[in-house]
Amino acid sequence: MRPLGGMITLITGATSGIGQACAELFADAGSDIIAVGRRTERLESLACSIEQKSGVRVLPITCDVRNRQAVQDALGHLPQKWQPVDILLNNAGLARGLAPIYQGSFDDWDEMVQTNLVGLLNVLRVVLPGMVERQKGTVINISSIAGREVYPNGNVYCATKHAVRALSQAMQLDLCGSGVRVTNIDPGMVETEFSLVRFHGNTERAASVYTGMTPLTGHDVAEVALFCATRPPHVSIHDVLVMPRDQASTTLVHRRT
Repeated sequence: MRPLGGMITLITGATSGIGQACAELFADAGSDIIAVGRRTERLESLACSIEQKSGVRVLPITCDVRNRQAVQDALGHLPQKWQPVDILLNNAGLARGLAPIYQGSFDDWDEMVQTNLVGLLNVLRVVLPGMVERQKGTVINISSIAGREVYPNGNVYCATKHAVRALSQAMQLDLCGSGVRVTNIDPGMVETEFSLVRFHGNTERAASVYTGMTPLTGHDVAEVALFCATRPPHVSIHDVLVMPRDQASTTLVHRRT
């Protein structure tokens, strides 16, 4: 018996990094997967790979979570057999730029706020009512250590992740007694496409972020998410901080030379 057999997990940002790792791991645990992302080819490749390896169903949905109407159209009108979502994993998020607040880019700010916070809200508002109606479900919000500690030049990104953590806490209050549990996961440094996106494709600068230290992998974070999702129904893990051994805070990282 696989612990998530017969369940449906909806994952945003499923085309890479933590989201992709969660899709693969939750499928291995028996869950059918609704994989949401912006890159259609990657979604289709992921769906094919998971179905062949894990033998579960995968529904790939190309959708930008920032687009509220697109989210409502795609997730608000799922085929009937896909509608009872058991686990919602809000993973879509990004950082753009690393500059003092007075030099920040409006475009970068807008993209972070719209993706990290508004996009999460767009998905929540569509999926959560069904969970409340069924009186069961698990919501896992992937935030960041930046939602607990700010760091130089991280200003707006840190603000969006603080907002995600506050939202998780508010949801735990609003949903108390509903049968729906909410988990907030704050990873430290994870080697994914995160830094490549932050630095607008500058591979050299992105690679330097992890020089001399061993970061987390997407799979590491996915294992934590799976642990939270597979607790007995009466157990709710509200808040998790997971860090690489080489990182003590947002600003203190041990690097071997």
